[in-house]
Formats: sequence, structure tokens, C-alpha cells
Amino acid sequence: MRPRLIPVLLGAIMATAAAAPPPAPSRAEIYRQVREMTDLGRRMFADPALSASGRMSCATCHDPARAFGPPNALPVQLGGANLDQPGHRAVPSLKYLQAVPQFTAHFFESEDEADESVDNGPTGGLTWDGRVDRGSDQARLPLLSPYEMANSSPDALVAKVRAAPYASDMRHTFGADIFATPAKAFTAILKAFEVFEQDAATFYPYDSKYDAYLAGRVMLTAREARGLAAFNDPARGNCDHCHVSHRGLDGTPPQFTDYGLVAIGVPRNPAIPANADPAFHDLGVCGPDRTDLANHPDYCGLFMTPTLRNVATRQVFFHNGRFHTLRDAVAFYASRDTDPGHWYPRAPDGSVRKFDDLPAPYLVNLNTEPPFDRRPGQPSALTEQDVDDIVAFLGTLTDGFRLPETTPSR
Repeated sequence: MRPRLIPVLLGAIMATAAAAPPPAPSRAEIYRQVREMTDLGRRMFADPALSASGRMSCATCHDPARAFGPPNALPVQLGGANLDQPGHRAVPSLKYLQAVPQFTAHFFESEDEADESVDNGPTGGLTWDGRVDRGSDQARLPLLSPYEMANSSPDALVAKVRAAPYASDMRHTFGADIFATPAKAFTAILKAFEVFEQDAATFYPYDSKYDAYLAGRVMLTAREARGLAAFNDPARGNCDHCHVSHRGLDGTPPQFTDYGLVAIGVPRNPAIPANADPAFHDLGVCGPDRTDLANHPDYCGLFMTPTLRNVATRQVFFHNGRFHTLRDAVAFYASRDTDPGHWYPRAPDGSVRKFDDLPAPYLVNLNTEPPFDRRPGQPSALTEQDVDDIVAFLGTLTDGFRLPETTPSR
């Protein structure tokens, strides 16, 4: 699973050009189109006029200053025509998605990455439940969602773009008659979003301290180095098992995810309005947002393993935003099973309601690999010091690191 070093749409453009009657556009022309679509996507991404409220843009929830993740500590954001409709999942980051494979129920590693005989189970796809595979399909979701940008139809969005200051740029890039066929214009809009979100400098720069460390240009502090060791140790954090921290065999930078879909039993978040209904459960891959796998109980409770790049910029963690500090998120892994009473509510009889957001039939889907392989009363696989050290290490994954300036010797 290698990063796509050229915007994903470039290949589609070239394939279309190859199939079209001559003369086919030159490579320079294709790159020009990519640059123009990137600029269009960037401008639309920041334009609140593209929402039903006129006050919400893509950037409202996917804040560029926070790695294109949520701008605040709310577990879910408010959207809709009047900005009063809550979602039921935390906003994911849009960075480092360029290498996410298509969703598959049975994923096998390639021969140059790992043991290709091992079935890693459900893997890939975009969004928390992996229900779409392309950036254009991902962009469609919030644009039309009733609790996000809430456009009533694709045509309604096209009308807004037609009235936007960059409408002439749309015509220049996609053709003078692009708005004559709304369906064609809607496809072009989604394509521009997709190309923008494949812009390497913006969405996958690989310029964190850890990248500099892997390149031999900087050393980790003692605490960061201890955190990396605990993170990778299969007997302690075992974080590297899913949040891969090492380069690929071909030298590509680590993505800090294996793109798997996994159930870890995050506690129910009472701050999400939908959870006021005890019958409501967000079950990830098997629903409610994803419907094609609703009849697969073995997928219930599974959510995407997100990249940990830029995780220190977040104020909410996991699919339901249950935790608000990175330390709590790491500590939950450490003591989910050894001290469940610290994380889960209690029933009237005083017993711990462990895994309170996952109905009993689906408990068999829970991850029980280390550090989730212990019982109450046993010591945690991670000490308090380990937790603090891992948090320090995760801070090295934030983009925008600059090497310390050195004073020239005299």
C-alpha cells in the first residue's frame, strides 16, 4: 500500500485522453488541468456559500489549521440548513488518505510488504466505515448530508457553483458548456474536490519531526524515544500492529495505519444527541450510515483505524469523540480490560457496564490482541510512564516540523 505520489485523478485523465480521438492532450496539458482543478477544489473547499445555510464550508469542520480535522472539542459538529443538526460521528482528518486501498472484506498484503498469506480481514475504504473508495464519492457525502452542508440535491449545489466567483474558472477547466448539463457539472465539482485532496504539499507533506528522524536529520528526545519503543513493543503498546510506524520495504514513509477496520469497544458518548435514544447504536461497517453490509453481524462495531499522523492536533478522539485528551485515548488502550470501571459506567447494582455502546451479540467482534488481552486486577501492559512517553512520541507526528537552527562555528 504505497502513497500515490501523483494525484489519483491524473491517471484517470490520461486514460480518458488515451481513449479519445486524436489529438490527445500533452502531458503538460494534463498537468495544467490538474493544477487548475486543485485550485478550484481549494476555493470550493473554503466556500461557505456551497452549503444550504450559507455559513458552512468543508473547512468549517475540516480545519486546515488542525490537519483538516475538527476545529474544536465538540464530539460532533452542527450542520444542516440552520446549523442546528448534529451528526453522530467525530470529524476525521482528511490528511494522509492518498494511499487508502479500496474496501475489501479480505485483505492480503502484497509480497513486498508482509506475509501475503495472512487474511487481515475488512480493510480500506474512506470514512469511518469504509463505505466509499474514491475522494469524489467521499466529497459527495457532506455536500448532500442533511446534518452537514445539506444541499437538497446535486442540482442545488451546481446552481451555487454556477453563481460563484470561480464559475468562469470551472468553464475554463471543464469546458464552456459545463453548466449546461447539471449532472456533468456535479461530477466535475466532485472531481475538483478529489484532485485538491490529493495535493501532496497540502495533504501529505511528510514533514513531521518523525519523518526528519527517519531521514537521520534529527534525534528524538529521550522521552520520545522511550515512547516509540513502547509504541512498537508487542508486549506493551503493540500500537505498531495497526498503526504501522516503520517504512515500507520500498522505502515509503509510514502511514501510521494499516487501513484495517476494527472494534475496540470505545465507551458510549452521552454528549452525542443520537445516543439519548438507548435503541440507537452506531455500529460502523454494518450501519446505520453504511447499508450494504447490514446483514453481516461479524462487521458490527468495526471502524476504520485512522492514521495517527497529526493526532496531537486533535481535541476529540475515536469515531464518537468520547475522549478529549490524547493521554486519555492512550490510557484507554492501556487499561480498557485491566480497569474497565475507570472508563465505563456502572449499572444500578454497581457492576461495570463494559462495552456499553456495543450490543451483546457483537462482543465477539472485539479486538483482544495485546494490550487488550488482560483481565481486571492484572497489571496494565503499559505503565503510567509508558503512557506519557507514547503521548510525547505521538507529538512528533505533527506536520510542519522545522529543524533547529544552528549557529555557525567561528
